Amino acid sequence: MSSAVRRAISLLGLILIVIAAFYIGTAVTSTQAVESVTWPPTTVLQQEIPSNASEEERLLASIYNRVAPSVVSINVVARQSGMSPFVPDDEFALGTGTGFLIDNQGHIVTNSHVVQGATRIEVNFFDGRITRGEVVGLDPDSDLAVIKVNDIPAEELHPVTLGDSDSLFIGQEVVAIGSPFNQRWTMTSGIISALDRVIEGLSEFSIGSVIQTDAAINPGNSGGPLVNLQGEVIGVNSQIISRTRSNSGIGFAVPSNLVQRVAQSLIEEGDVEYSYLGIRGGAITLSYIEALNLPNNARGVVVGFVEPRGPAAQAGLRQPRNEVIVDGFPVATEVDIITAIDGEPVTDMASLISYLAENTVPGQTVTLTVARNGVDQVEIPVTLGERPGGN
Repeated sequence: MSSAVRRAISLLGLILIVIAAFYIGTAVTSTQAVESVTWPPTTVLQQEIPSNASEEERLLASIYNRVAPSVVSINVVARQSGMSPFVPDDEFALGTGTGFLIDNQGHIVTNSHVVQGATRIEVNFFDGRITRGEVVGLDPDSDLAVIKVNDIPAEELHPVTLGDSDSLFIGQEVVAIGSPFNQRWTMTSGIISALDRVIEGLSEFSIGSVIQTDAAINPGNSGGPLVNLQGEVIGVNSQIISRTRSNSGIGFAVPSNLVQRVAQSLIEEGDVEYSYLGIRGGAITLSYIEALNLPNNARGVVVGFVEPRGPAAQAGLRQPRNEVIVDGFPVATEVDIITAIDGEPVTDMASLISYLAENTVPGQTVTLTVARNGVDQVEIPVTLGERPGGN
């Protein structure tokens, strides 16, 4: 056989080998391409509580095991429009917060300031799932919001149990669960330090019946639950007092009874209607006690201003007048002092705000007990209006 023929046979053999390798490779590639990835199922992992844990440790650990699957970590992207003349309107900011499930339909309560203006809401679940949330409604007055997730089966959602915030007491032990500084599902503990505090909402109106706690609350905890030792949510962690934007032992939570009312209204109506009395006022001080010759145990709301043509003005509440100077400050000696509403004692502006927010609706008629000039007691029926500048 000539050398030319041998070279031709060798070249043909090489070509056949290349063709065979191509088909084998294609077959392998095709086989690999049609295989679908199998992702592991999502499961809620429960931490094991060691046998040598103390009774208190076991209680806290069991609360965490029960409540943490109901808590979500929220990441948002928000447009910074109008925030500063030095920030372009097309700039975006990232933010974090916390929320918790309240039903099996995917509704989640958080703070309004967490999701307000968000163009994207990322919801992270305890079992590792990540999904998109949509805003159902915002209530700036209470700094509460409801968002919703739609692609998780109802049987795989774990809603919290809401407790009765009217039954709380100072000294009661509580825990907070949230994402402080984006450290997700962090639990801290403390006590209820005070009740019936008043904090500012995101509007001109204040929030009453607020819970004060020393459980560590930091940026990222906003919207997360404050929980009693029965595992019930009694408040939504919302604000702190701090000069460093980190925990200083003074945190505030919106009470669960108000949360329940607001959430239900946002889900059913898309907004919240609050009743409106149309006054500004404050607590009885020593100056008023001395100027009006009141007993030193007198309690109530001193009406400092009556909105013209507002519900209180139309019902007959009077503007303060006839001021005298006491210790360098003006004190009205002709003034209305609200001491009760519908027979419920009013001790200060906080208790009045709380009663109106939790127990009344626009159009309802309430009866105010008024100590006129601190001397004459009168009963004044007032038909409540709706807060101006509502949602």
